[in-house]
Amino acid sequence: MTYLYLKQSSVASPAVKFKFHPPQFVITYKRYIAAGFFLVGIFFFLSAIFPIVQYQLEYAVKFNQILNPLSAKYYNQNSSILGDVSVDYTQLSNWFTPDSATSANTLSSTEIASYHLSIPVLKIKDALVEIGGQDLKKSLVQYPQTALPGQAGNTVVFGHSVLPQFFNPSSYMTIFSTLYRLKTGDEIYVDYDNIKYKYLVEEMYEVTPTDLSILEQRFDGRYFTLVTCSPPGTYLRRLVIKAQIVEI
Repeated sequence: MTYLYLKQSSVASPAVKFKFHPPQFVITYKRYIAAGFFLVGIFFFLSAIFPIVQYQLEYAVKFNQILNPLSAKYYNQNSSILGDVSVDYTQLSNWFTPDSATSANTLSSTEIASYHLSIPVLKIKDALVEIGGQDLKKSLVQYPQTALPGQAGNTVVFGHSVLPQFFNPSSYMTIFSTLYRLKTGDEIYVDYDNIKYKYLVEEMYEVTPTDLSILEQRFDGRYFTLVTCSPPGTYLRRLVIKAQIVEI
């Protein structure tokens, strides 16, 4: 009888691999987390888009729009839907194209540097207005060389705005976020040089960012003009609220 002997290989046979299958509840838990992040993302997206769409449908259609008086070559036509996001619009000097208006650093010829503004219907009370100022993060700003409150002409005040859900009447970053909710006949109060003036809203309209007509001085009355970006949270246009003085 013949026997055949084979030498055992020195290399160990590969170990049997076991595939780990996580419990079903772990898989379900991960799916819920992914779905949760997706829903949160959708919520934040809609919360940013909905106020803009609502503004366009409910409010913007009521505002008269004035055609841009400047040629298209003087402004950037390629800006995004939010406007030119590379520009710091908390600085008033950036609200107009270069060389299109007087520098915002020029102070008005007055010894009084500031006064206060209140809009009761928007719960804005004693907001600081700096005459000839620059930084809209710190106050509202009256554009230089426009009429002082109570004087014949047009007092023009700028303020910052964001999405309306972040409106805080005590924050100058959000103070004009609900300005579009004003209506004809609403009251605006100004305390200037220890005198209180009352203005009533008489006109609301939108203009392009390069439109300088908002700075126009008419001396047939005493006007007070509020300006902010619109729709709130974007830099596409400028919302203009024009009021006229009345006796208290």
